[in-house]
Amino acid sequence: MTMNSPESMTALFYVATDSKSQEEKVKTAELMREVGLKCIGFNGIPRTINMLGDFRSSLPIDVRSSLNSIPSRVMLPETLNEWKGRGRALWDSVYKPFESKLLDKLADSHPDLPVHIINSNYAPLFTDPADRPGGVRAGRILTSLLAIACLRAQTGVAPQVISHVFGLRKAVDDGTWKAPEVTEEEVKWLASEEGNVWILNTVDKIVEAIGQQQGTTFAPGLKAKL
Repeated sequence: MTMNSPESMTALFYVATDSKSQEEKVKTAELMREVGLKCIGFNGIPRTINMLGDFRSSLPIDVRSSLNSIPSRVMLPETLNEWKGRGRALWDSVYKPFESKLLDKLADSHPDLPVHIINSNYAPLFTDPADRPGGVRAGRILTSLLAIACLRAQTGVAPQVISHVFGLRKAVDDGTWKAPEVTEEEVKWLASEEGNVWILNTVDKIVEAIGQQQGTTFAPGLKAKL
Protein backbone atom coordinates (compact mmCIF):
# COMPACT_ATOMS: atom_id res chain seq x y z
CA MET A 1 0.00 0.00 0.00
CA THR A 2 2.71 2.51 0.94
CA MET A 3 4.82 1.61 -2.07
CA ASN A 4 1.80 2.21 -4.33
CA SER A 5 2.23 -1.17 -6.01
CA PRO A 6 -1.12 -2.79 -6.97
CA GLU A 7 0.67 -5.66 -8.70
CA SER A 8 2.44 -6.57 -5.47
CA MET A 9 -0.81 -6.56 -3.50
CA THR A 10 -2.41 -8.88 -6.05
CA ALA A 11 0.63 -11.18 -5.98
CA LEU A 12 0.41 -11.31 -2.19
CA PHE A 13 -3.23 -12.37 -2.38
CA TYR A 14 -2.46 -15.26 -4.73
CA VAL A 15 0.50 -16.43 -2.65
CA ALA A 16 -1.56 -16.29 0.54
CA THR A 17 -4.52 -18.18 -0.95
CA ASP A 18 -2.75 -20.82 -3.00
CA SER A 19 -4.65 -24.12 -2.60
CA LYS A 20 -7.12 -22.47 -0.23
CA SER A 21 -10.90 -22.89 -0.28
CA GLN A 22 -13.29 -20.32 -1.71
CA GLU A 23 -14.29 -19.25 1.81
CA GLU A 24 -10.66 -18.75 2.84
CA LYS A 25 -9.95 -16.73 -0.30
CA VAL A 26 -12.84 -14.39 0.46
CA LYS A 27 -11.73 -13.96 4.09
CA THR A 28 -8.18 -13.21 2.95
CA ALA A 29 -9.41 -10.58 0.48
CA GLU A 30 -11.62 -9.06 3.19
CA LEU A 31 -8.70 -8.89 5.62
CA MET A 32 -6.44 -7.29 3.01
CA ARG A 33 -9.14 -4.70 2.27
CA GLU A 34 -9.52 -3.98 5.98
CA VAL A 35 -5.79 -3.48 6.40
CA GLY A 36 -5.76 -1.32 3.27
CA LEU A 37 -8.52 0.88 4.68
CA LYS A 38 -6.59 1.41 7.91
CA CYS A 39 -3.58 2.49 5.87
CA ILE A 40 -5.45 5.77 5.23
CA GLY A 41 -4.27 6.93 8.65
CA PHE A 42 -0.63 6.54 7.65
CA ASN A 43 -0.53 6.90 3.84
CA GLY A 44 -3.47 9.18 3.09
CA ILE A 45 -6.78 8.70 1.28
CA PRO A 46 -5.71 8.86 -2.42
CA ARG A 47 -3.27 5.97 -2.15
CA THR A 48 -5.85 3.74 -0.48
CA ILE A 49 -8.53 4.65 -3.05
CA ASN A 50 -6.23 3.70 -5.92
CA MET A 51 -4.83 0.57 -4.33
CA LEU A 52 -8.14 -0.90 -3.13
CA GLY A 53 -9.77 -0.15 -6.47
CA ASP A 54 -7.03 -1.96 -8.39
CA PHE A 55 -7.03 -4.79 -5.84
CA ARG A 56 -10.74 -5.44 -6.25
CA SER A 57 -10.45 -5.43 -10.03
CA SER A 58 -7.64 -7.99 -9.88
CA LEU A 59 -9.56 -10.53 -7.78
CA PRO A 60 -11.21 -13.61 -9.28
CA ILE A 61 -14.83 -12.88 -10.14
CA ASP A 62 -16.19 -15.42 -7.64
CA VAL A 63 -14.16 -13.83 -4.81
CA ARG A 64 -15.04 -10.30 -5.88
CA SER A 65 -18.76 -11.05 -5.97
CA SER A 66 -18.63 -12.52 -2.45
CA LEU A 67 -17.05 -9.48 -0.76
CA ASN A 68 -19.06 -7.65 1.88
CA SER A 69 -20.85 -4.54 0.59
CA ILE A 70 -22.36 -3.32 3.88
CA PRO A 71 -20.54 -0.44 5.62
CA SER A 72 -19.68 -0.97 9.27
CA ARG A 73 -18.21 2.39 10.31
CA VAL A 74 -21.28 4.62 10.09
CA MET A 75 -21.24 6.76 13.23
CA LEU A 76 -24.74 7.39 14.56
CA PRO A 77 -25.67 9.77 17.41
CA GLU A 78 -26.43 6.85 19.70
CA THR A 79 -23.09 5.15 19.03
CA LEU A 80 -20.84 8.23 18.82
CA ASN A 81 -19.63 8.12 22.42
CA GLU A 82 -18.96 4.38 22.15
CA TRP A 83 -16.80 4.94 19.06
CA LYS A 84 -14.92 7.81 20.71
CA GLY A 85 -14.37 5.71 23.81
CA ARG A 86 -12.85 2.87 21.80
CA GLY A 87 -10.64 5.29 19.93
CA ARG A 88 -9.33 6.89 23.11
CA ALA A 89 -8.78 3.47 24.68
CA LEU A 90 -6.65 2.40 21.71
CA TRP A 91 -4.70 5.66 21.83
CA ASP A 92 -4.03 5.13 25.55
CA SER A 93 -2.93 1.54 24.93
CA VAL A 94 -0.40 2.63 22.29
CA TYR A 95 1.05 5.67 24.08
CA LYS A 96 0.86 4.99 27.83
CA PRO A 97 2.17 6.53 30.06
CA PHE A 98 2.46 9.59 27.81
CA GLU A 99 -1.00 9.49 26.23
CA SER A 100 -2.30 12.78 27.71
CA LYS A 101 1.01 14.61 27.45
CA LEU A 102 1.26 13.72 23.75
CA LEU A 103 -2.27 14.97 23.04
CA ASP A 104 -1.36 18.28 24.69
CA LYS A 105 1.77 18.52 22.56
CA LEU A 106 -0.23 17.85 19.40
CA ALA A 107 -2.73 20.54 20.40
CA ASP A 108 0.12 23.04 20.63
CA SER A 109 0.78 22.44 16.93
CA HIS A 110 -2.92 22.84 16.08
CA PRO A 111 -5.85 22.63 18.51
CA ASP A 112 -7.78 20.36 16.15
CA LEU A 113 -4.89 17.95 15.50
CA PRO A 114 -5.59 15.67 18.48
CA VAL A 115 -9.33 16.01 17.85
CA HIS A 116 -8.91 14.77 14.29
CA ILE A 117 -6.45 12.01 15.20
CA ILE A 118 -8.69 10.51 17.89
CA ASN A 119 -12.13 11.11 16.35
CA SER A 120 -11.28 10.52 12.69
CA ASN A 121 -8.52 7.92 12.85
CA TYR A 122 -8.29 6.04 16.12
CA ALA A 123 -12.04 5.89 16.75
CA PRO A 124 -13.63 4.90 13.42
CA LEU A 125 -10.59 3.66 11.51
CA PHE A 126 -7.95 1.98 13.66
CA THR A 127 -10.37 0.30 16.05
CA ASP A 128 -12.43 -2.62 14.76
CA PRO A 129 -16.22 -2.27 14.44
CA ALA A 130 -18.01 -4.43 16.97
CA ASP A 131 -20.44 -5.88 14.43
CA ARG A 132 -18.53 -5.90 11.15
CA PRO A 133 -20.32 -8.06 8.53
CA GLY A 134 -18.37 -11.24 7.88
CA GLY A 135 -16.51 -10.96 11.15
CA VAL A 136 -13.11 -10.17 9.59
CA ARG A 137 -11.12 -7.92 11.93
CA ALA A 138 -7.54 -6.66 11.74
CA GLY A 139 -7.16 -6.66 15.52
CA ARG A 140 -4.81 -4.83 17.87
CA ILE A 141 -1.59 -6.61 16.88
CA LEU A 142 -2.08 -6.45 13.12
CA THR A 143 -3.02 -2.77 13.42
CA SER A 144 0.28 -2.08 15.17
CA LEU A 145 2.14 -4.12 12.55
CA LEU A 146 0.56 -2.22 9.66
CA ALA A 147 1.40 1.08 11.40
CA ILE A 148 5.05 0.06 11.71
CA ALA A 149 5.16 -1.23 8.13
CA CYS A 150 3.58 1.88 6.57
CA LEU A 151 5.76 4.28 8.53
CA ARG A 152 8.97 2.33 8.00
CA ALA A 153 8.31 2.11 4.25
CA GLN A 154 7.61 5.85 4.03
CA THR A 155 10.95 6.80 5.61
CA GLY A 156 11.53 10.15 7.28
CA VAL A 157 9.16 9.47 10.19
CA ALA A 158 11.43 7.62 12.60
CA PRO A 159 9.77 8.99 15.79
CA GLN A 160 6.41 7.56 14.68
CA VAL A 161 8.00 4.20 13.80
CA ILE A 162 9.51 4.00 17.28
CA SER A 163 6.22 5.01 18.89
CA HIS A 164 4.34 2.19 17.19
CA VAL A 165 7.07 -0.36 17.94
CA PHE A 166 6.54 0.49 21.59
CA GLY A 167 2.79 0.45 20.95
CA LEU A 168 3.13 -3.16 19.81
CA ARG A 169 4.99 -4.03 22.99
CA LYS A 170 2.36 -2.34 25.14
CA ALA A 171 -0.34 -4.55 23.61
CA VAL A 172 1.38 -7.44 25.37
CA ASP A 173 1.66 -5.55 28.65
CA ASP A 174 -2.00 -4.50 28.82
CA GLY A 175 -3.51 -7.66 27.31
CA THR A 176 -5.20 -5.90 24.38
CA TRP A 177 -3.43 -8.31 22.00
CA LYS A 178 -5.84 -11.13 22.84
CA ALA A 179 -7.61 -12.46 19.75
CA PRO A 180 -8.45 -15.92 18.37
CA GLU A 181 -6.08 -15.58 15.40
CA VAL A 182 -2.88 -15.16 17.44
CA THR A 183 -1.25 -16.97 20.35
CA GLU A 184 0.48 -15.41 23.33
CA GLU A 185 3.76 -17.02 22.29
CA GLU A 186 3.56 -15.49 18.80
CA VAL A 187 2.69 -12.04 20.11
CA LYS A 188 5.42 -12.04 22.73
CA TRP A 189 7.98 -12.95 20.08
CA LEU A 190 6.80 -10.15 17.76
CA ALA A 191 7.07 -7.71 20.67
CA SER A 192 10.56 -8.90 21.60
CA GLU A 193 13.81 -7.31 20.45
CA GLU A 194 14.30 -10.15 17.98
CA GLY A 195 10.75 -9.83 16.69
CA ASN A 196 11.03 -6.06 16.30
CA VAL A 197 14.21 -6.37 14.26
CA TRP A 198 12.57 -9.05 12.10
CA ILE A 199 9.58 -6.76 11.39
CA LEU A 200 11.77 -3.82 10.37
CA ASN A 201 14.12 -5.94 8.28
CA THR A 202 11.20 -7.63 6.53
CA VAL A 203 9.67 -4.28 5.60
CA ASP A 204 13.06 -3.08 4.33
CA LYS A 205 13.40 -6.18 2.13
CA ILE A 206 9.92 -5.70 0.69
CA VAL A 207 10.65 -2.03 -0.06
CA GLU A 208 13.92 -3.01 -1.70
CA ALA A 209 12.25 -5.70 -3.82
CA ILE A 210 9.29 -3.58 -4.97
CA GLY A 211 11.41 -0.45 -5.40
CA GLN A 212 14.10 -2.36 -7.30
CA GLN A 213 16.72 -1.17 -4.81
CA GLN A 214 15.88 2.48 -5.51
CA GLY A 215 14.15 3.03 -2.18
CA THR A 216 10.61 4.07 -1.46
CA THR A 217 8.20 5.09 -4.22
CA PHE A 218 6.09 7.14 -1.83
CA ALA A 219 6.70 10.18 -4.06
CA PRO A 220 7.65 8.73 -7.45
CA GLY A 221 8.71 10.86 -10.35
CA LEU A 222 10.11 13.79 -8.39
CA LYS A 223 13.59 13.80 -9.89
CA ALA A 224 15.59 16.78 -10.99
CA LYS A 225 16.08 16.97 -14.72
CA LEU A 226 19.79 17.09 -15.57
